[in-house]
Formats: sequence, structure tokens, C-alpha cells
Amino acid sequence: MKVVTSKEMQAIDKKTIEGYGISGLVLMERAGLAVTQRTKELSAHKILVLCGSGNNGGDGLVVARNLHNAGYKVKVLMVGKKDRLSPDCMTQYKIAKKLGVPVEFRVKLKEIDLHGALVVDAIFGTGLSKEVTGKIAETISFLNDSGVPVVAVDIPSGISSDTGQVLGTAVRASITVTFGLPKRGHLLYPGAEYTGKLFVEDIGFPPKLFKNIKCELLEKDDMALLLPERPRYSHKGSYGHVLLVSGSKGKTGAAWMAAKACLRTGAGLVTIGVPDSLLDVLQSKVTEEMTLPLPDRGDGTLSLKALDTVLGFLYEKADILAIGPGIGTNEETQKLVHELLQRCTAPMVIDADGINALKGKTSLLKKTRAPVVLTPHPGEFARLTGKTINEIEKNRIDAAMAFSKNTGVYLILKGVPTVIAEPEGNVYINPTGNPGMAKAGVGDVLTGMTASLLAQGLSPLEASLLSVYTHGLAGDIASTKQGQHSLIASDIINTLHEAFQHLRTPCNT
Repeated sequence: MKVVTSKEMQAIDKKTIEGYGISGLVLMERAGLAVTQRTKELSAHKILVLCGSGNNGGDGLVVARNLHNAGYKVKVLMVGKKDRLSPDCMTQYKIAKKLGVPVEFRVKLKEIDLHGALVVDAIFGTGLSKEVTGKIAETISFLNDSGVPVVAVDIPSGISSDTGQVLGTAVRASITVTFGLPKRGHLLYPGAEYTGKLFVEDIGFPPKLFKNIKCELLEKDDMALLLPERPRYSHKGSYGHVLLVSGSKGKTGAAWMAAKACLRTGAGLVTIGVPDSLLDVLQSKVTEEMTLPLPDRGDGTLSLKALDTVLGFLYEKADILAIGPGIGTNEETQKLVHELLQRCTAPMVIDADGINALKGKTSLLKKTRAPVVLTPHPGEFARLTGKTINEIEKNRIDAAMAFSKNTGVYLILKGVPTVIAEPEGNVYINPTGNPGMAKAGVGDVLTGMTASLLAQGLSPLEASLLSVYTHGLAGDIASTKQGQHSLIASDIINTLHEAFQHLRTPCNT
């Protein structure tokens, strides 16, 4: 499903009206009917509709009129001035008045207004770009403190539809009914928390107007189509061989988790390249995985001398290189990452300390000889870009898009929500996952999964999308068994089989 900015939605709205002859009033009627239906499902009888002076307020007046005609006890508070109503909002106001809908121009809420009521929030729409202040901010705070259920029209008032940020203050909705396509602010935090349950309703926008939208929400059916086939006439070599360069003294668990996830995701063969002095430690942990001793510095970290061994193994045996989990940040290990970026001809997945090694060296990403997938969390991405974590989190979609286009890498920016960007300028939002996954090792699992899907023949973009979605899905399934507090990375590995089974189950069963 495509996801839009306010500017993109305004363009779609304008082209629908001017290019197809569907009037703004028709769209407003259909929007109001969609909200009316969802409001009726909440089984309230007393309805208070808060309307602004723009077209969002016009949508709210349509809702009020329809509910009034259906026998509900409805009252409208217009929080904007009468002489500032948009033309379509003014039309709806006049219709409502003729039909006997109680309408009052007043900003301040009273206790009696909210007693036993359900509130429809139609104050601001998706075009809001400045902070909410003054009396309207006080009204929104009063509404939030009351605890009454709220249905938001298009987007909760006060939420940026582009970034999900709270613009001063914002309405906390129980449900939000939006039109045509979801907006970024519905899916990005904190906007997602204010949105409540989201309903996306078709009100007549021509689908061909959506085709150039660069942002999409991942959906189960699309992800199921990416699952690699496993023909009956096949063998372990059919599903690829991953070389995972991972681990250092005290961090062999990262190597084990990434490797185990790699196998659970379907790779035929996995070899763990580990500092030679740690080989016995790791060998005692693994069963199905193979190991490759690599030259180390004598302190349990990789030496630059490992370069030829890694490149030789990739040339002779392995198809994919995954590097980073637990390798440490000593100077020689960082140089190893730099050299591999420039000389490796196999697709690479780089995570954790592999990413940290690129601080100040992102120009190397433009010189690679094969596709690269980077999987940073916000802290790693901040070190990589020189931005603050706060700057990234305020606009993670555009930050990911810009970095991917500039460097040519496929970027998995982990977080809430995880976004995936490709060099062509497209970006994808992942809906799966939960707070229980904020644990050590969970990123290592994702590294192994992404490398595994690359080894099985998926493109870098396909492998990134499917690994992220399934990783979160496995975490969601595991949380129903372990709870979010007790969830650990190995629980996700142990639930991967259920996640893949779930993907293969049609949505209507």
C-alpha cells in the first residue's frame, strides 16, 4: 500500500478534481460517509463534532449531518471563525443549519459537552504545518484529559502528516479514518500512537494517481510472493552458501545467532569466519554451521591478514558475505572492512561494528563491486551520517531515502518503524515487530536472515523487505508466548518457522 506526504495527497486531490471532474464536494460527501459508518460502529448515541474552518471541518459537518439524520444526538462546535470557513466548509455549514443540526461557534470545551459523548475530531487536516497553540491547544488538552473516545477525521489534529511529530499538542484518537492512502504520520512515531486504529477508506481517487508515490507499507500478501521456491529436485547448494564474518572475544554469541538465523531462513550452507583464537569456543556451540578460522591479532579480534582468507573463501565456496556482528572496532578490523568493501565481488550485508567501521568512510560505499545492504540502528546511522539521533528520528524516511540514493546501498534503518530504502529512491515501511524486540542480539538475527535470502537468489531489495517483515512477524509471534519483557533474540530464531508458515497461509483463511 502506498503511503503519502501531505503535498502528495494535495496533488492527488487537485488532479482528481481538475483532471477527472470529481468535485471537492463529492469527495467531501464520500469522506463524511466513511467516517459516519465507522462512528456508528462504536455504538455511541451522543456525538460531539469539533470542526475547524478548512475542508477537514467540512468533512466533520458531513458526519454531523448524517448522524443527525440517522437519529443520533449530535452537536457541532466550530472552533474557527465563521468568516474564515473554506468555500466547501461554508457550503456544508449552510446545509447542516438548514437540516437543524445544532452548530455553535466556540473554542472552549465544557464538561457538559463531553459528558457521555463520543467526539469526532475534524479540527485540522493533513495540511497542518505549524504548531498548535493558544485556545485550540487548550481545547485539545482538555479533550485528551477527559478520556472520552475520539474518532479522528483523516489524521489526529496536531500530528504532522509527514513526520508523525506532535506539533505543539495533538488529539489522541481511538480510531482514525483516513482517505485514499495512509499518510506517513499515521505510521511514524509518535503519530502512530495518537492515531489509534487506522482505517483507510476509498472515496474515489483514481488509482492511477498513486503510481508515482515512492513510499509503501509492506503487506503480508506481497511479502508472501517473495518467498523463495524450494523445488523437490534440489540440494543444499541450490540455496546458497553464506560466509558470516563475525565475533570477537566475549561476542561469539553474535556470530552464533546470526548463523542460526541464516539457516532457519533457508540458506543451504553457512560458514562462520571467526578469529582463530576463538575457534574452539565457537566450535563447541555450533552443530549445523561450519567454521573458518581467520587470522587474529592475538586478542580475539580480526587481523587485516584475514583479508586474503576471506576473499579466497568467497571466490571458491561462498556466495554471500555478511560481516559485522560482534567483530569489534580495532584499527585492523576496520581496515579489513574497508578493503572488503572495495575488493569483494559477492553481495554483502554489513551490520553493527561493520557499520561503525565506516564512520567518515562512507565514500567507500560508492566504490563497491557488488550490491551492499546496510542494517544500522539509529545510533549507528547517526555515527555514519554525522546527524543526531533526534534529527534522524524526526524524519527517518527522508533520511534513509537520501542516504541510499547518495551512496547506492540498500539501507535497512532499524527502529520504530523499520524503514528500507533503495538507491532508486523508493522507501518501504515495515508494520511488524514489537517493543520486546529491543534486546541484544535481535539485530544479529536480522543480519543472518537478510544474508540467507540473498543467498537463495532474492535481489538485495527483495531480501531486505522479506527479512525485515518476517523478522518482525517472528518477534510478534514469539511475544505471544514469552511476553515482551521476557522475549530474547533466540526466541525469534525459534519462531521463524511459524512466521514463514504464517506467510504461506492466505489472509482469508
